[in-house]
Amino acid sequence: MQQPGHCTIPSPIDVTIPMMDPAPLHHELQAELAAAIEDVIHRGDFVLGKAVSIFEENAASWLGVRHAIGVGSGTEALMLALRAAGVGAGDDVITTSFSFWATVEAIHHVGARPVFVDIARDDMNIDATRIEAVITPATRAILPVHLFGQCADMNTINTIARKNDLVVIEDAAQAFGAALGKRKAGSFGLAGCFSFHPAKTLGAFGDGGLVVTDDPVVARAVRELRNHGAGAHHHHSAFGYNSRLDSLQAAVLGVKLKHLDAHLAERRRLASEYTRLLKDEALTLPQVLPEREHAFALYTVLTDKRDRLQERLREAGVASAVHYPMPLYRQPAWENEYGDMRLPVAESVSERCLSLPLYYGLDAQRRQRVVAVIRDSTRCS
Repeated sequence: MQQPGHCTIPSPIDVTIPMMDPAPLHHELQAELAAAIEDVIHRGDFVLGKAVSIFEENAASWLGVRHAIGVGSGTEALMLALRAAGVGAGDDVITTSFSFWATVEAIHHVGARPVFVDIARDDMNIDATRIEAVITPATRAILPVHLFGQCADMNTINTIARKNDLVVIEDAAQAFGAALGKRKAGSFGLAGCFSFHPAKTLGAFGDGGLVVTDDPVVARAVRELRNHGAGAHHHHSAFGYNSRLDSLQAAVLGVKLKHLDAHLAERRRLASEYTRLLKDEALTLPQVLPEREHAFALYTVLTDKRDRLQERLREAGVASAVHYPMPLYRQPAWENEYGDMRLPVAESVSERCLSLPLYYGLDAQRRQRVVAVIRDSTRCS
């Protein structure tokens, strides 16, 4: 039996275990992907072509919404959705304190101000019970994030929004395929926003994004804003953006969407295996809350010895990542705008979080390797 204080770091295997590796999935779908790309090349409709409209229609159907609009990135999806909802200068947007920077970057770029709320301990999403306390006459919207692939408490959030006449824009960048009850992430608010960065659960061969909505007015506004504010050719009703999902990316996404249910099932199986094998270690493991279907864009654990564990993983050839190293209000871009704000759960999680490798095609040898290094590290004093 290994004695406390005597740790044995396994020697690195020949190939480092990355955080994500798209190669197994792309190899499996290679023939379909090549045919879809060749079809776009043959037609030559590279901007807002047939592949885009087909993907938009299929994505809307898959997500259970009426409209889906392909855009340039997940960040731009948030910006366009906020603008289409009428959010702008002088408005406050209530959002989580713990997410990727793009969440508040989009709020800032439309001229609004983020109002931060602490996160819940069980899922690291915005603590919906704390939202009403920060509502003021300036509040225009609530922007929850479905962090790491698990839906926030959308039932409570929507109840608060209706009571206070606020719009809800969902940041579902990490949650394509997540669900709460019978509804998919992105379908709860006035609009939902997705990212197709290659690391996401539905990833393109580059950047891409999607705005979904049941509101035809919002859908029309987003379609115009993504294309320089043009409602008709060379007739511009607004100052918009060049933010169009290109046809090649749409073709790739269309192929992957056909197989997404199976690929999500595999991600969930891998996450469940991690949880089973690590349940006795000195870690806080991801919880799947009642009525949720977790997409597991990331498998993120909490540990009081985060930096030591990350270093031991690195020494053994295993990648890991910190999502995220500080709450959003402490990012240096704010230049102390939020002063001495300290939200205790967000502060604690940012100091303890570590994401482990999880991707379609992560084989048994590599999974066992990750677990072995973690066990060795957590059982050492």
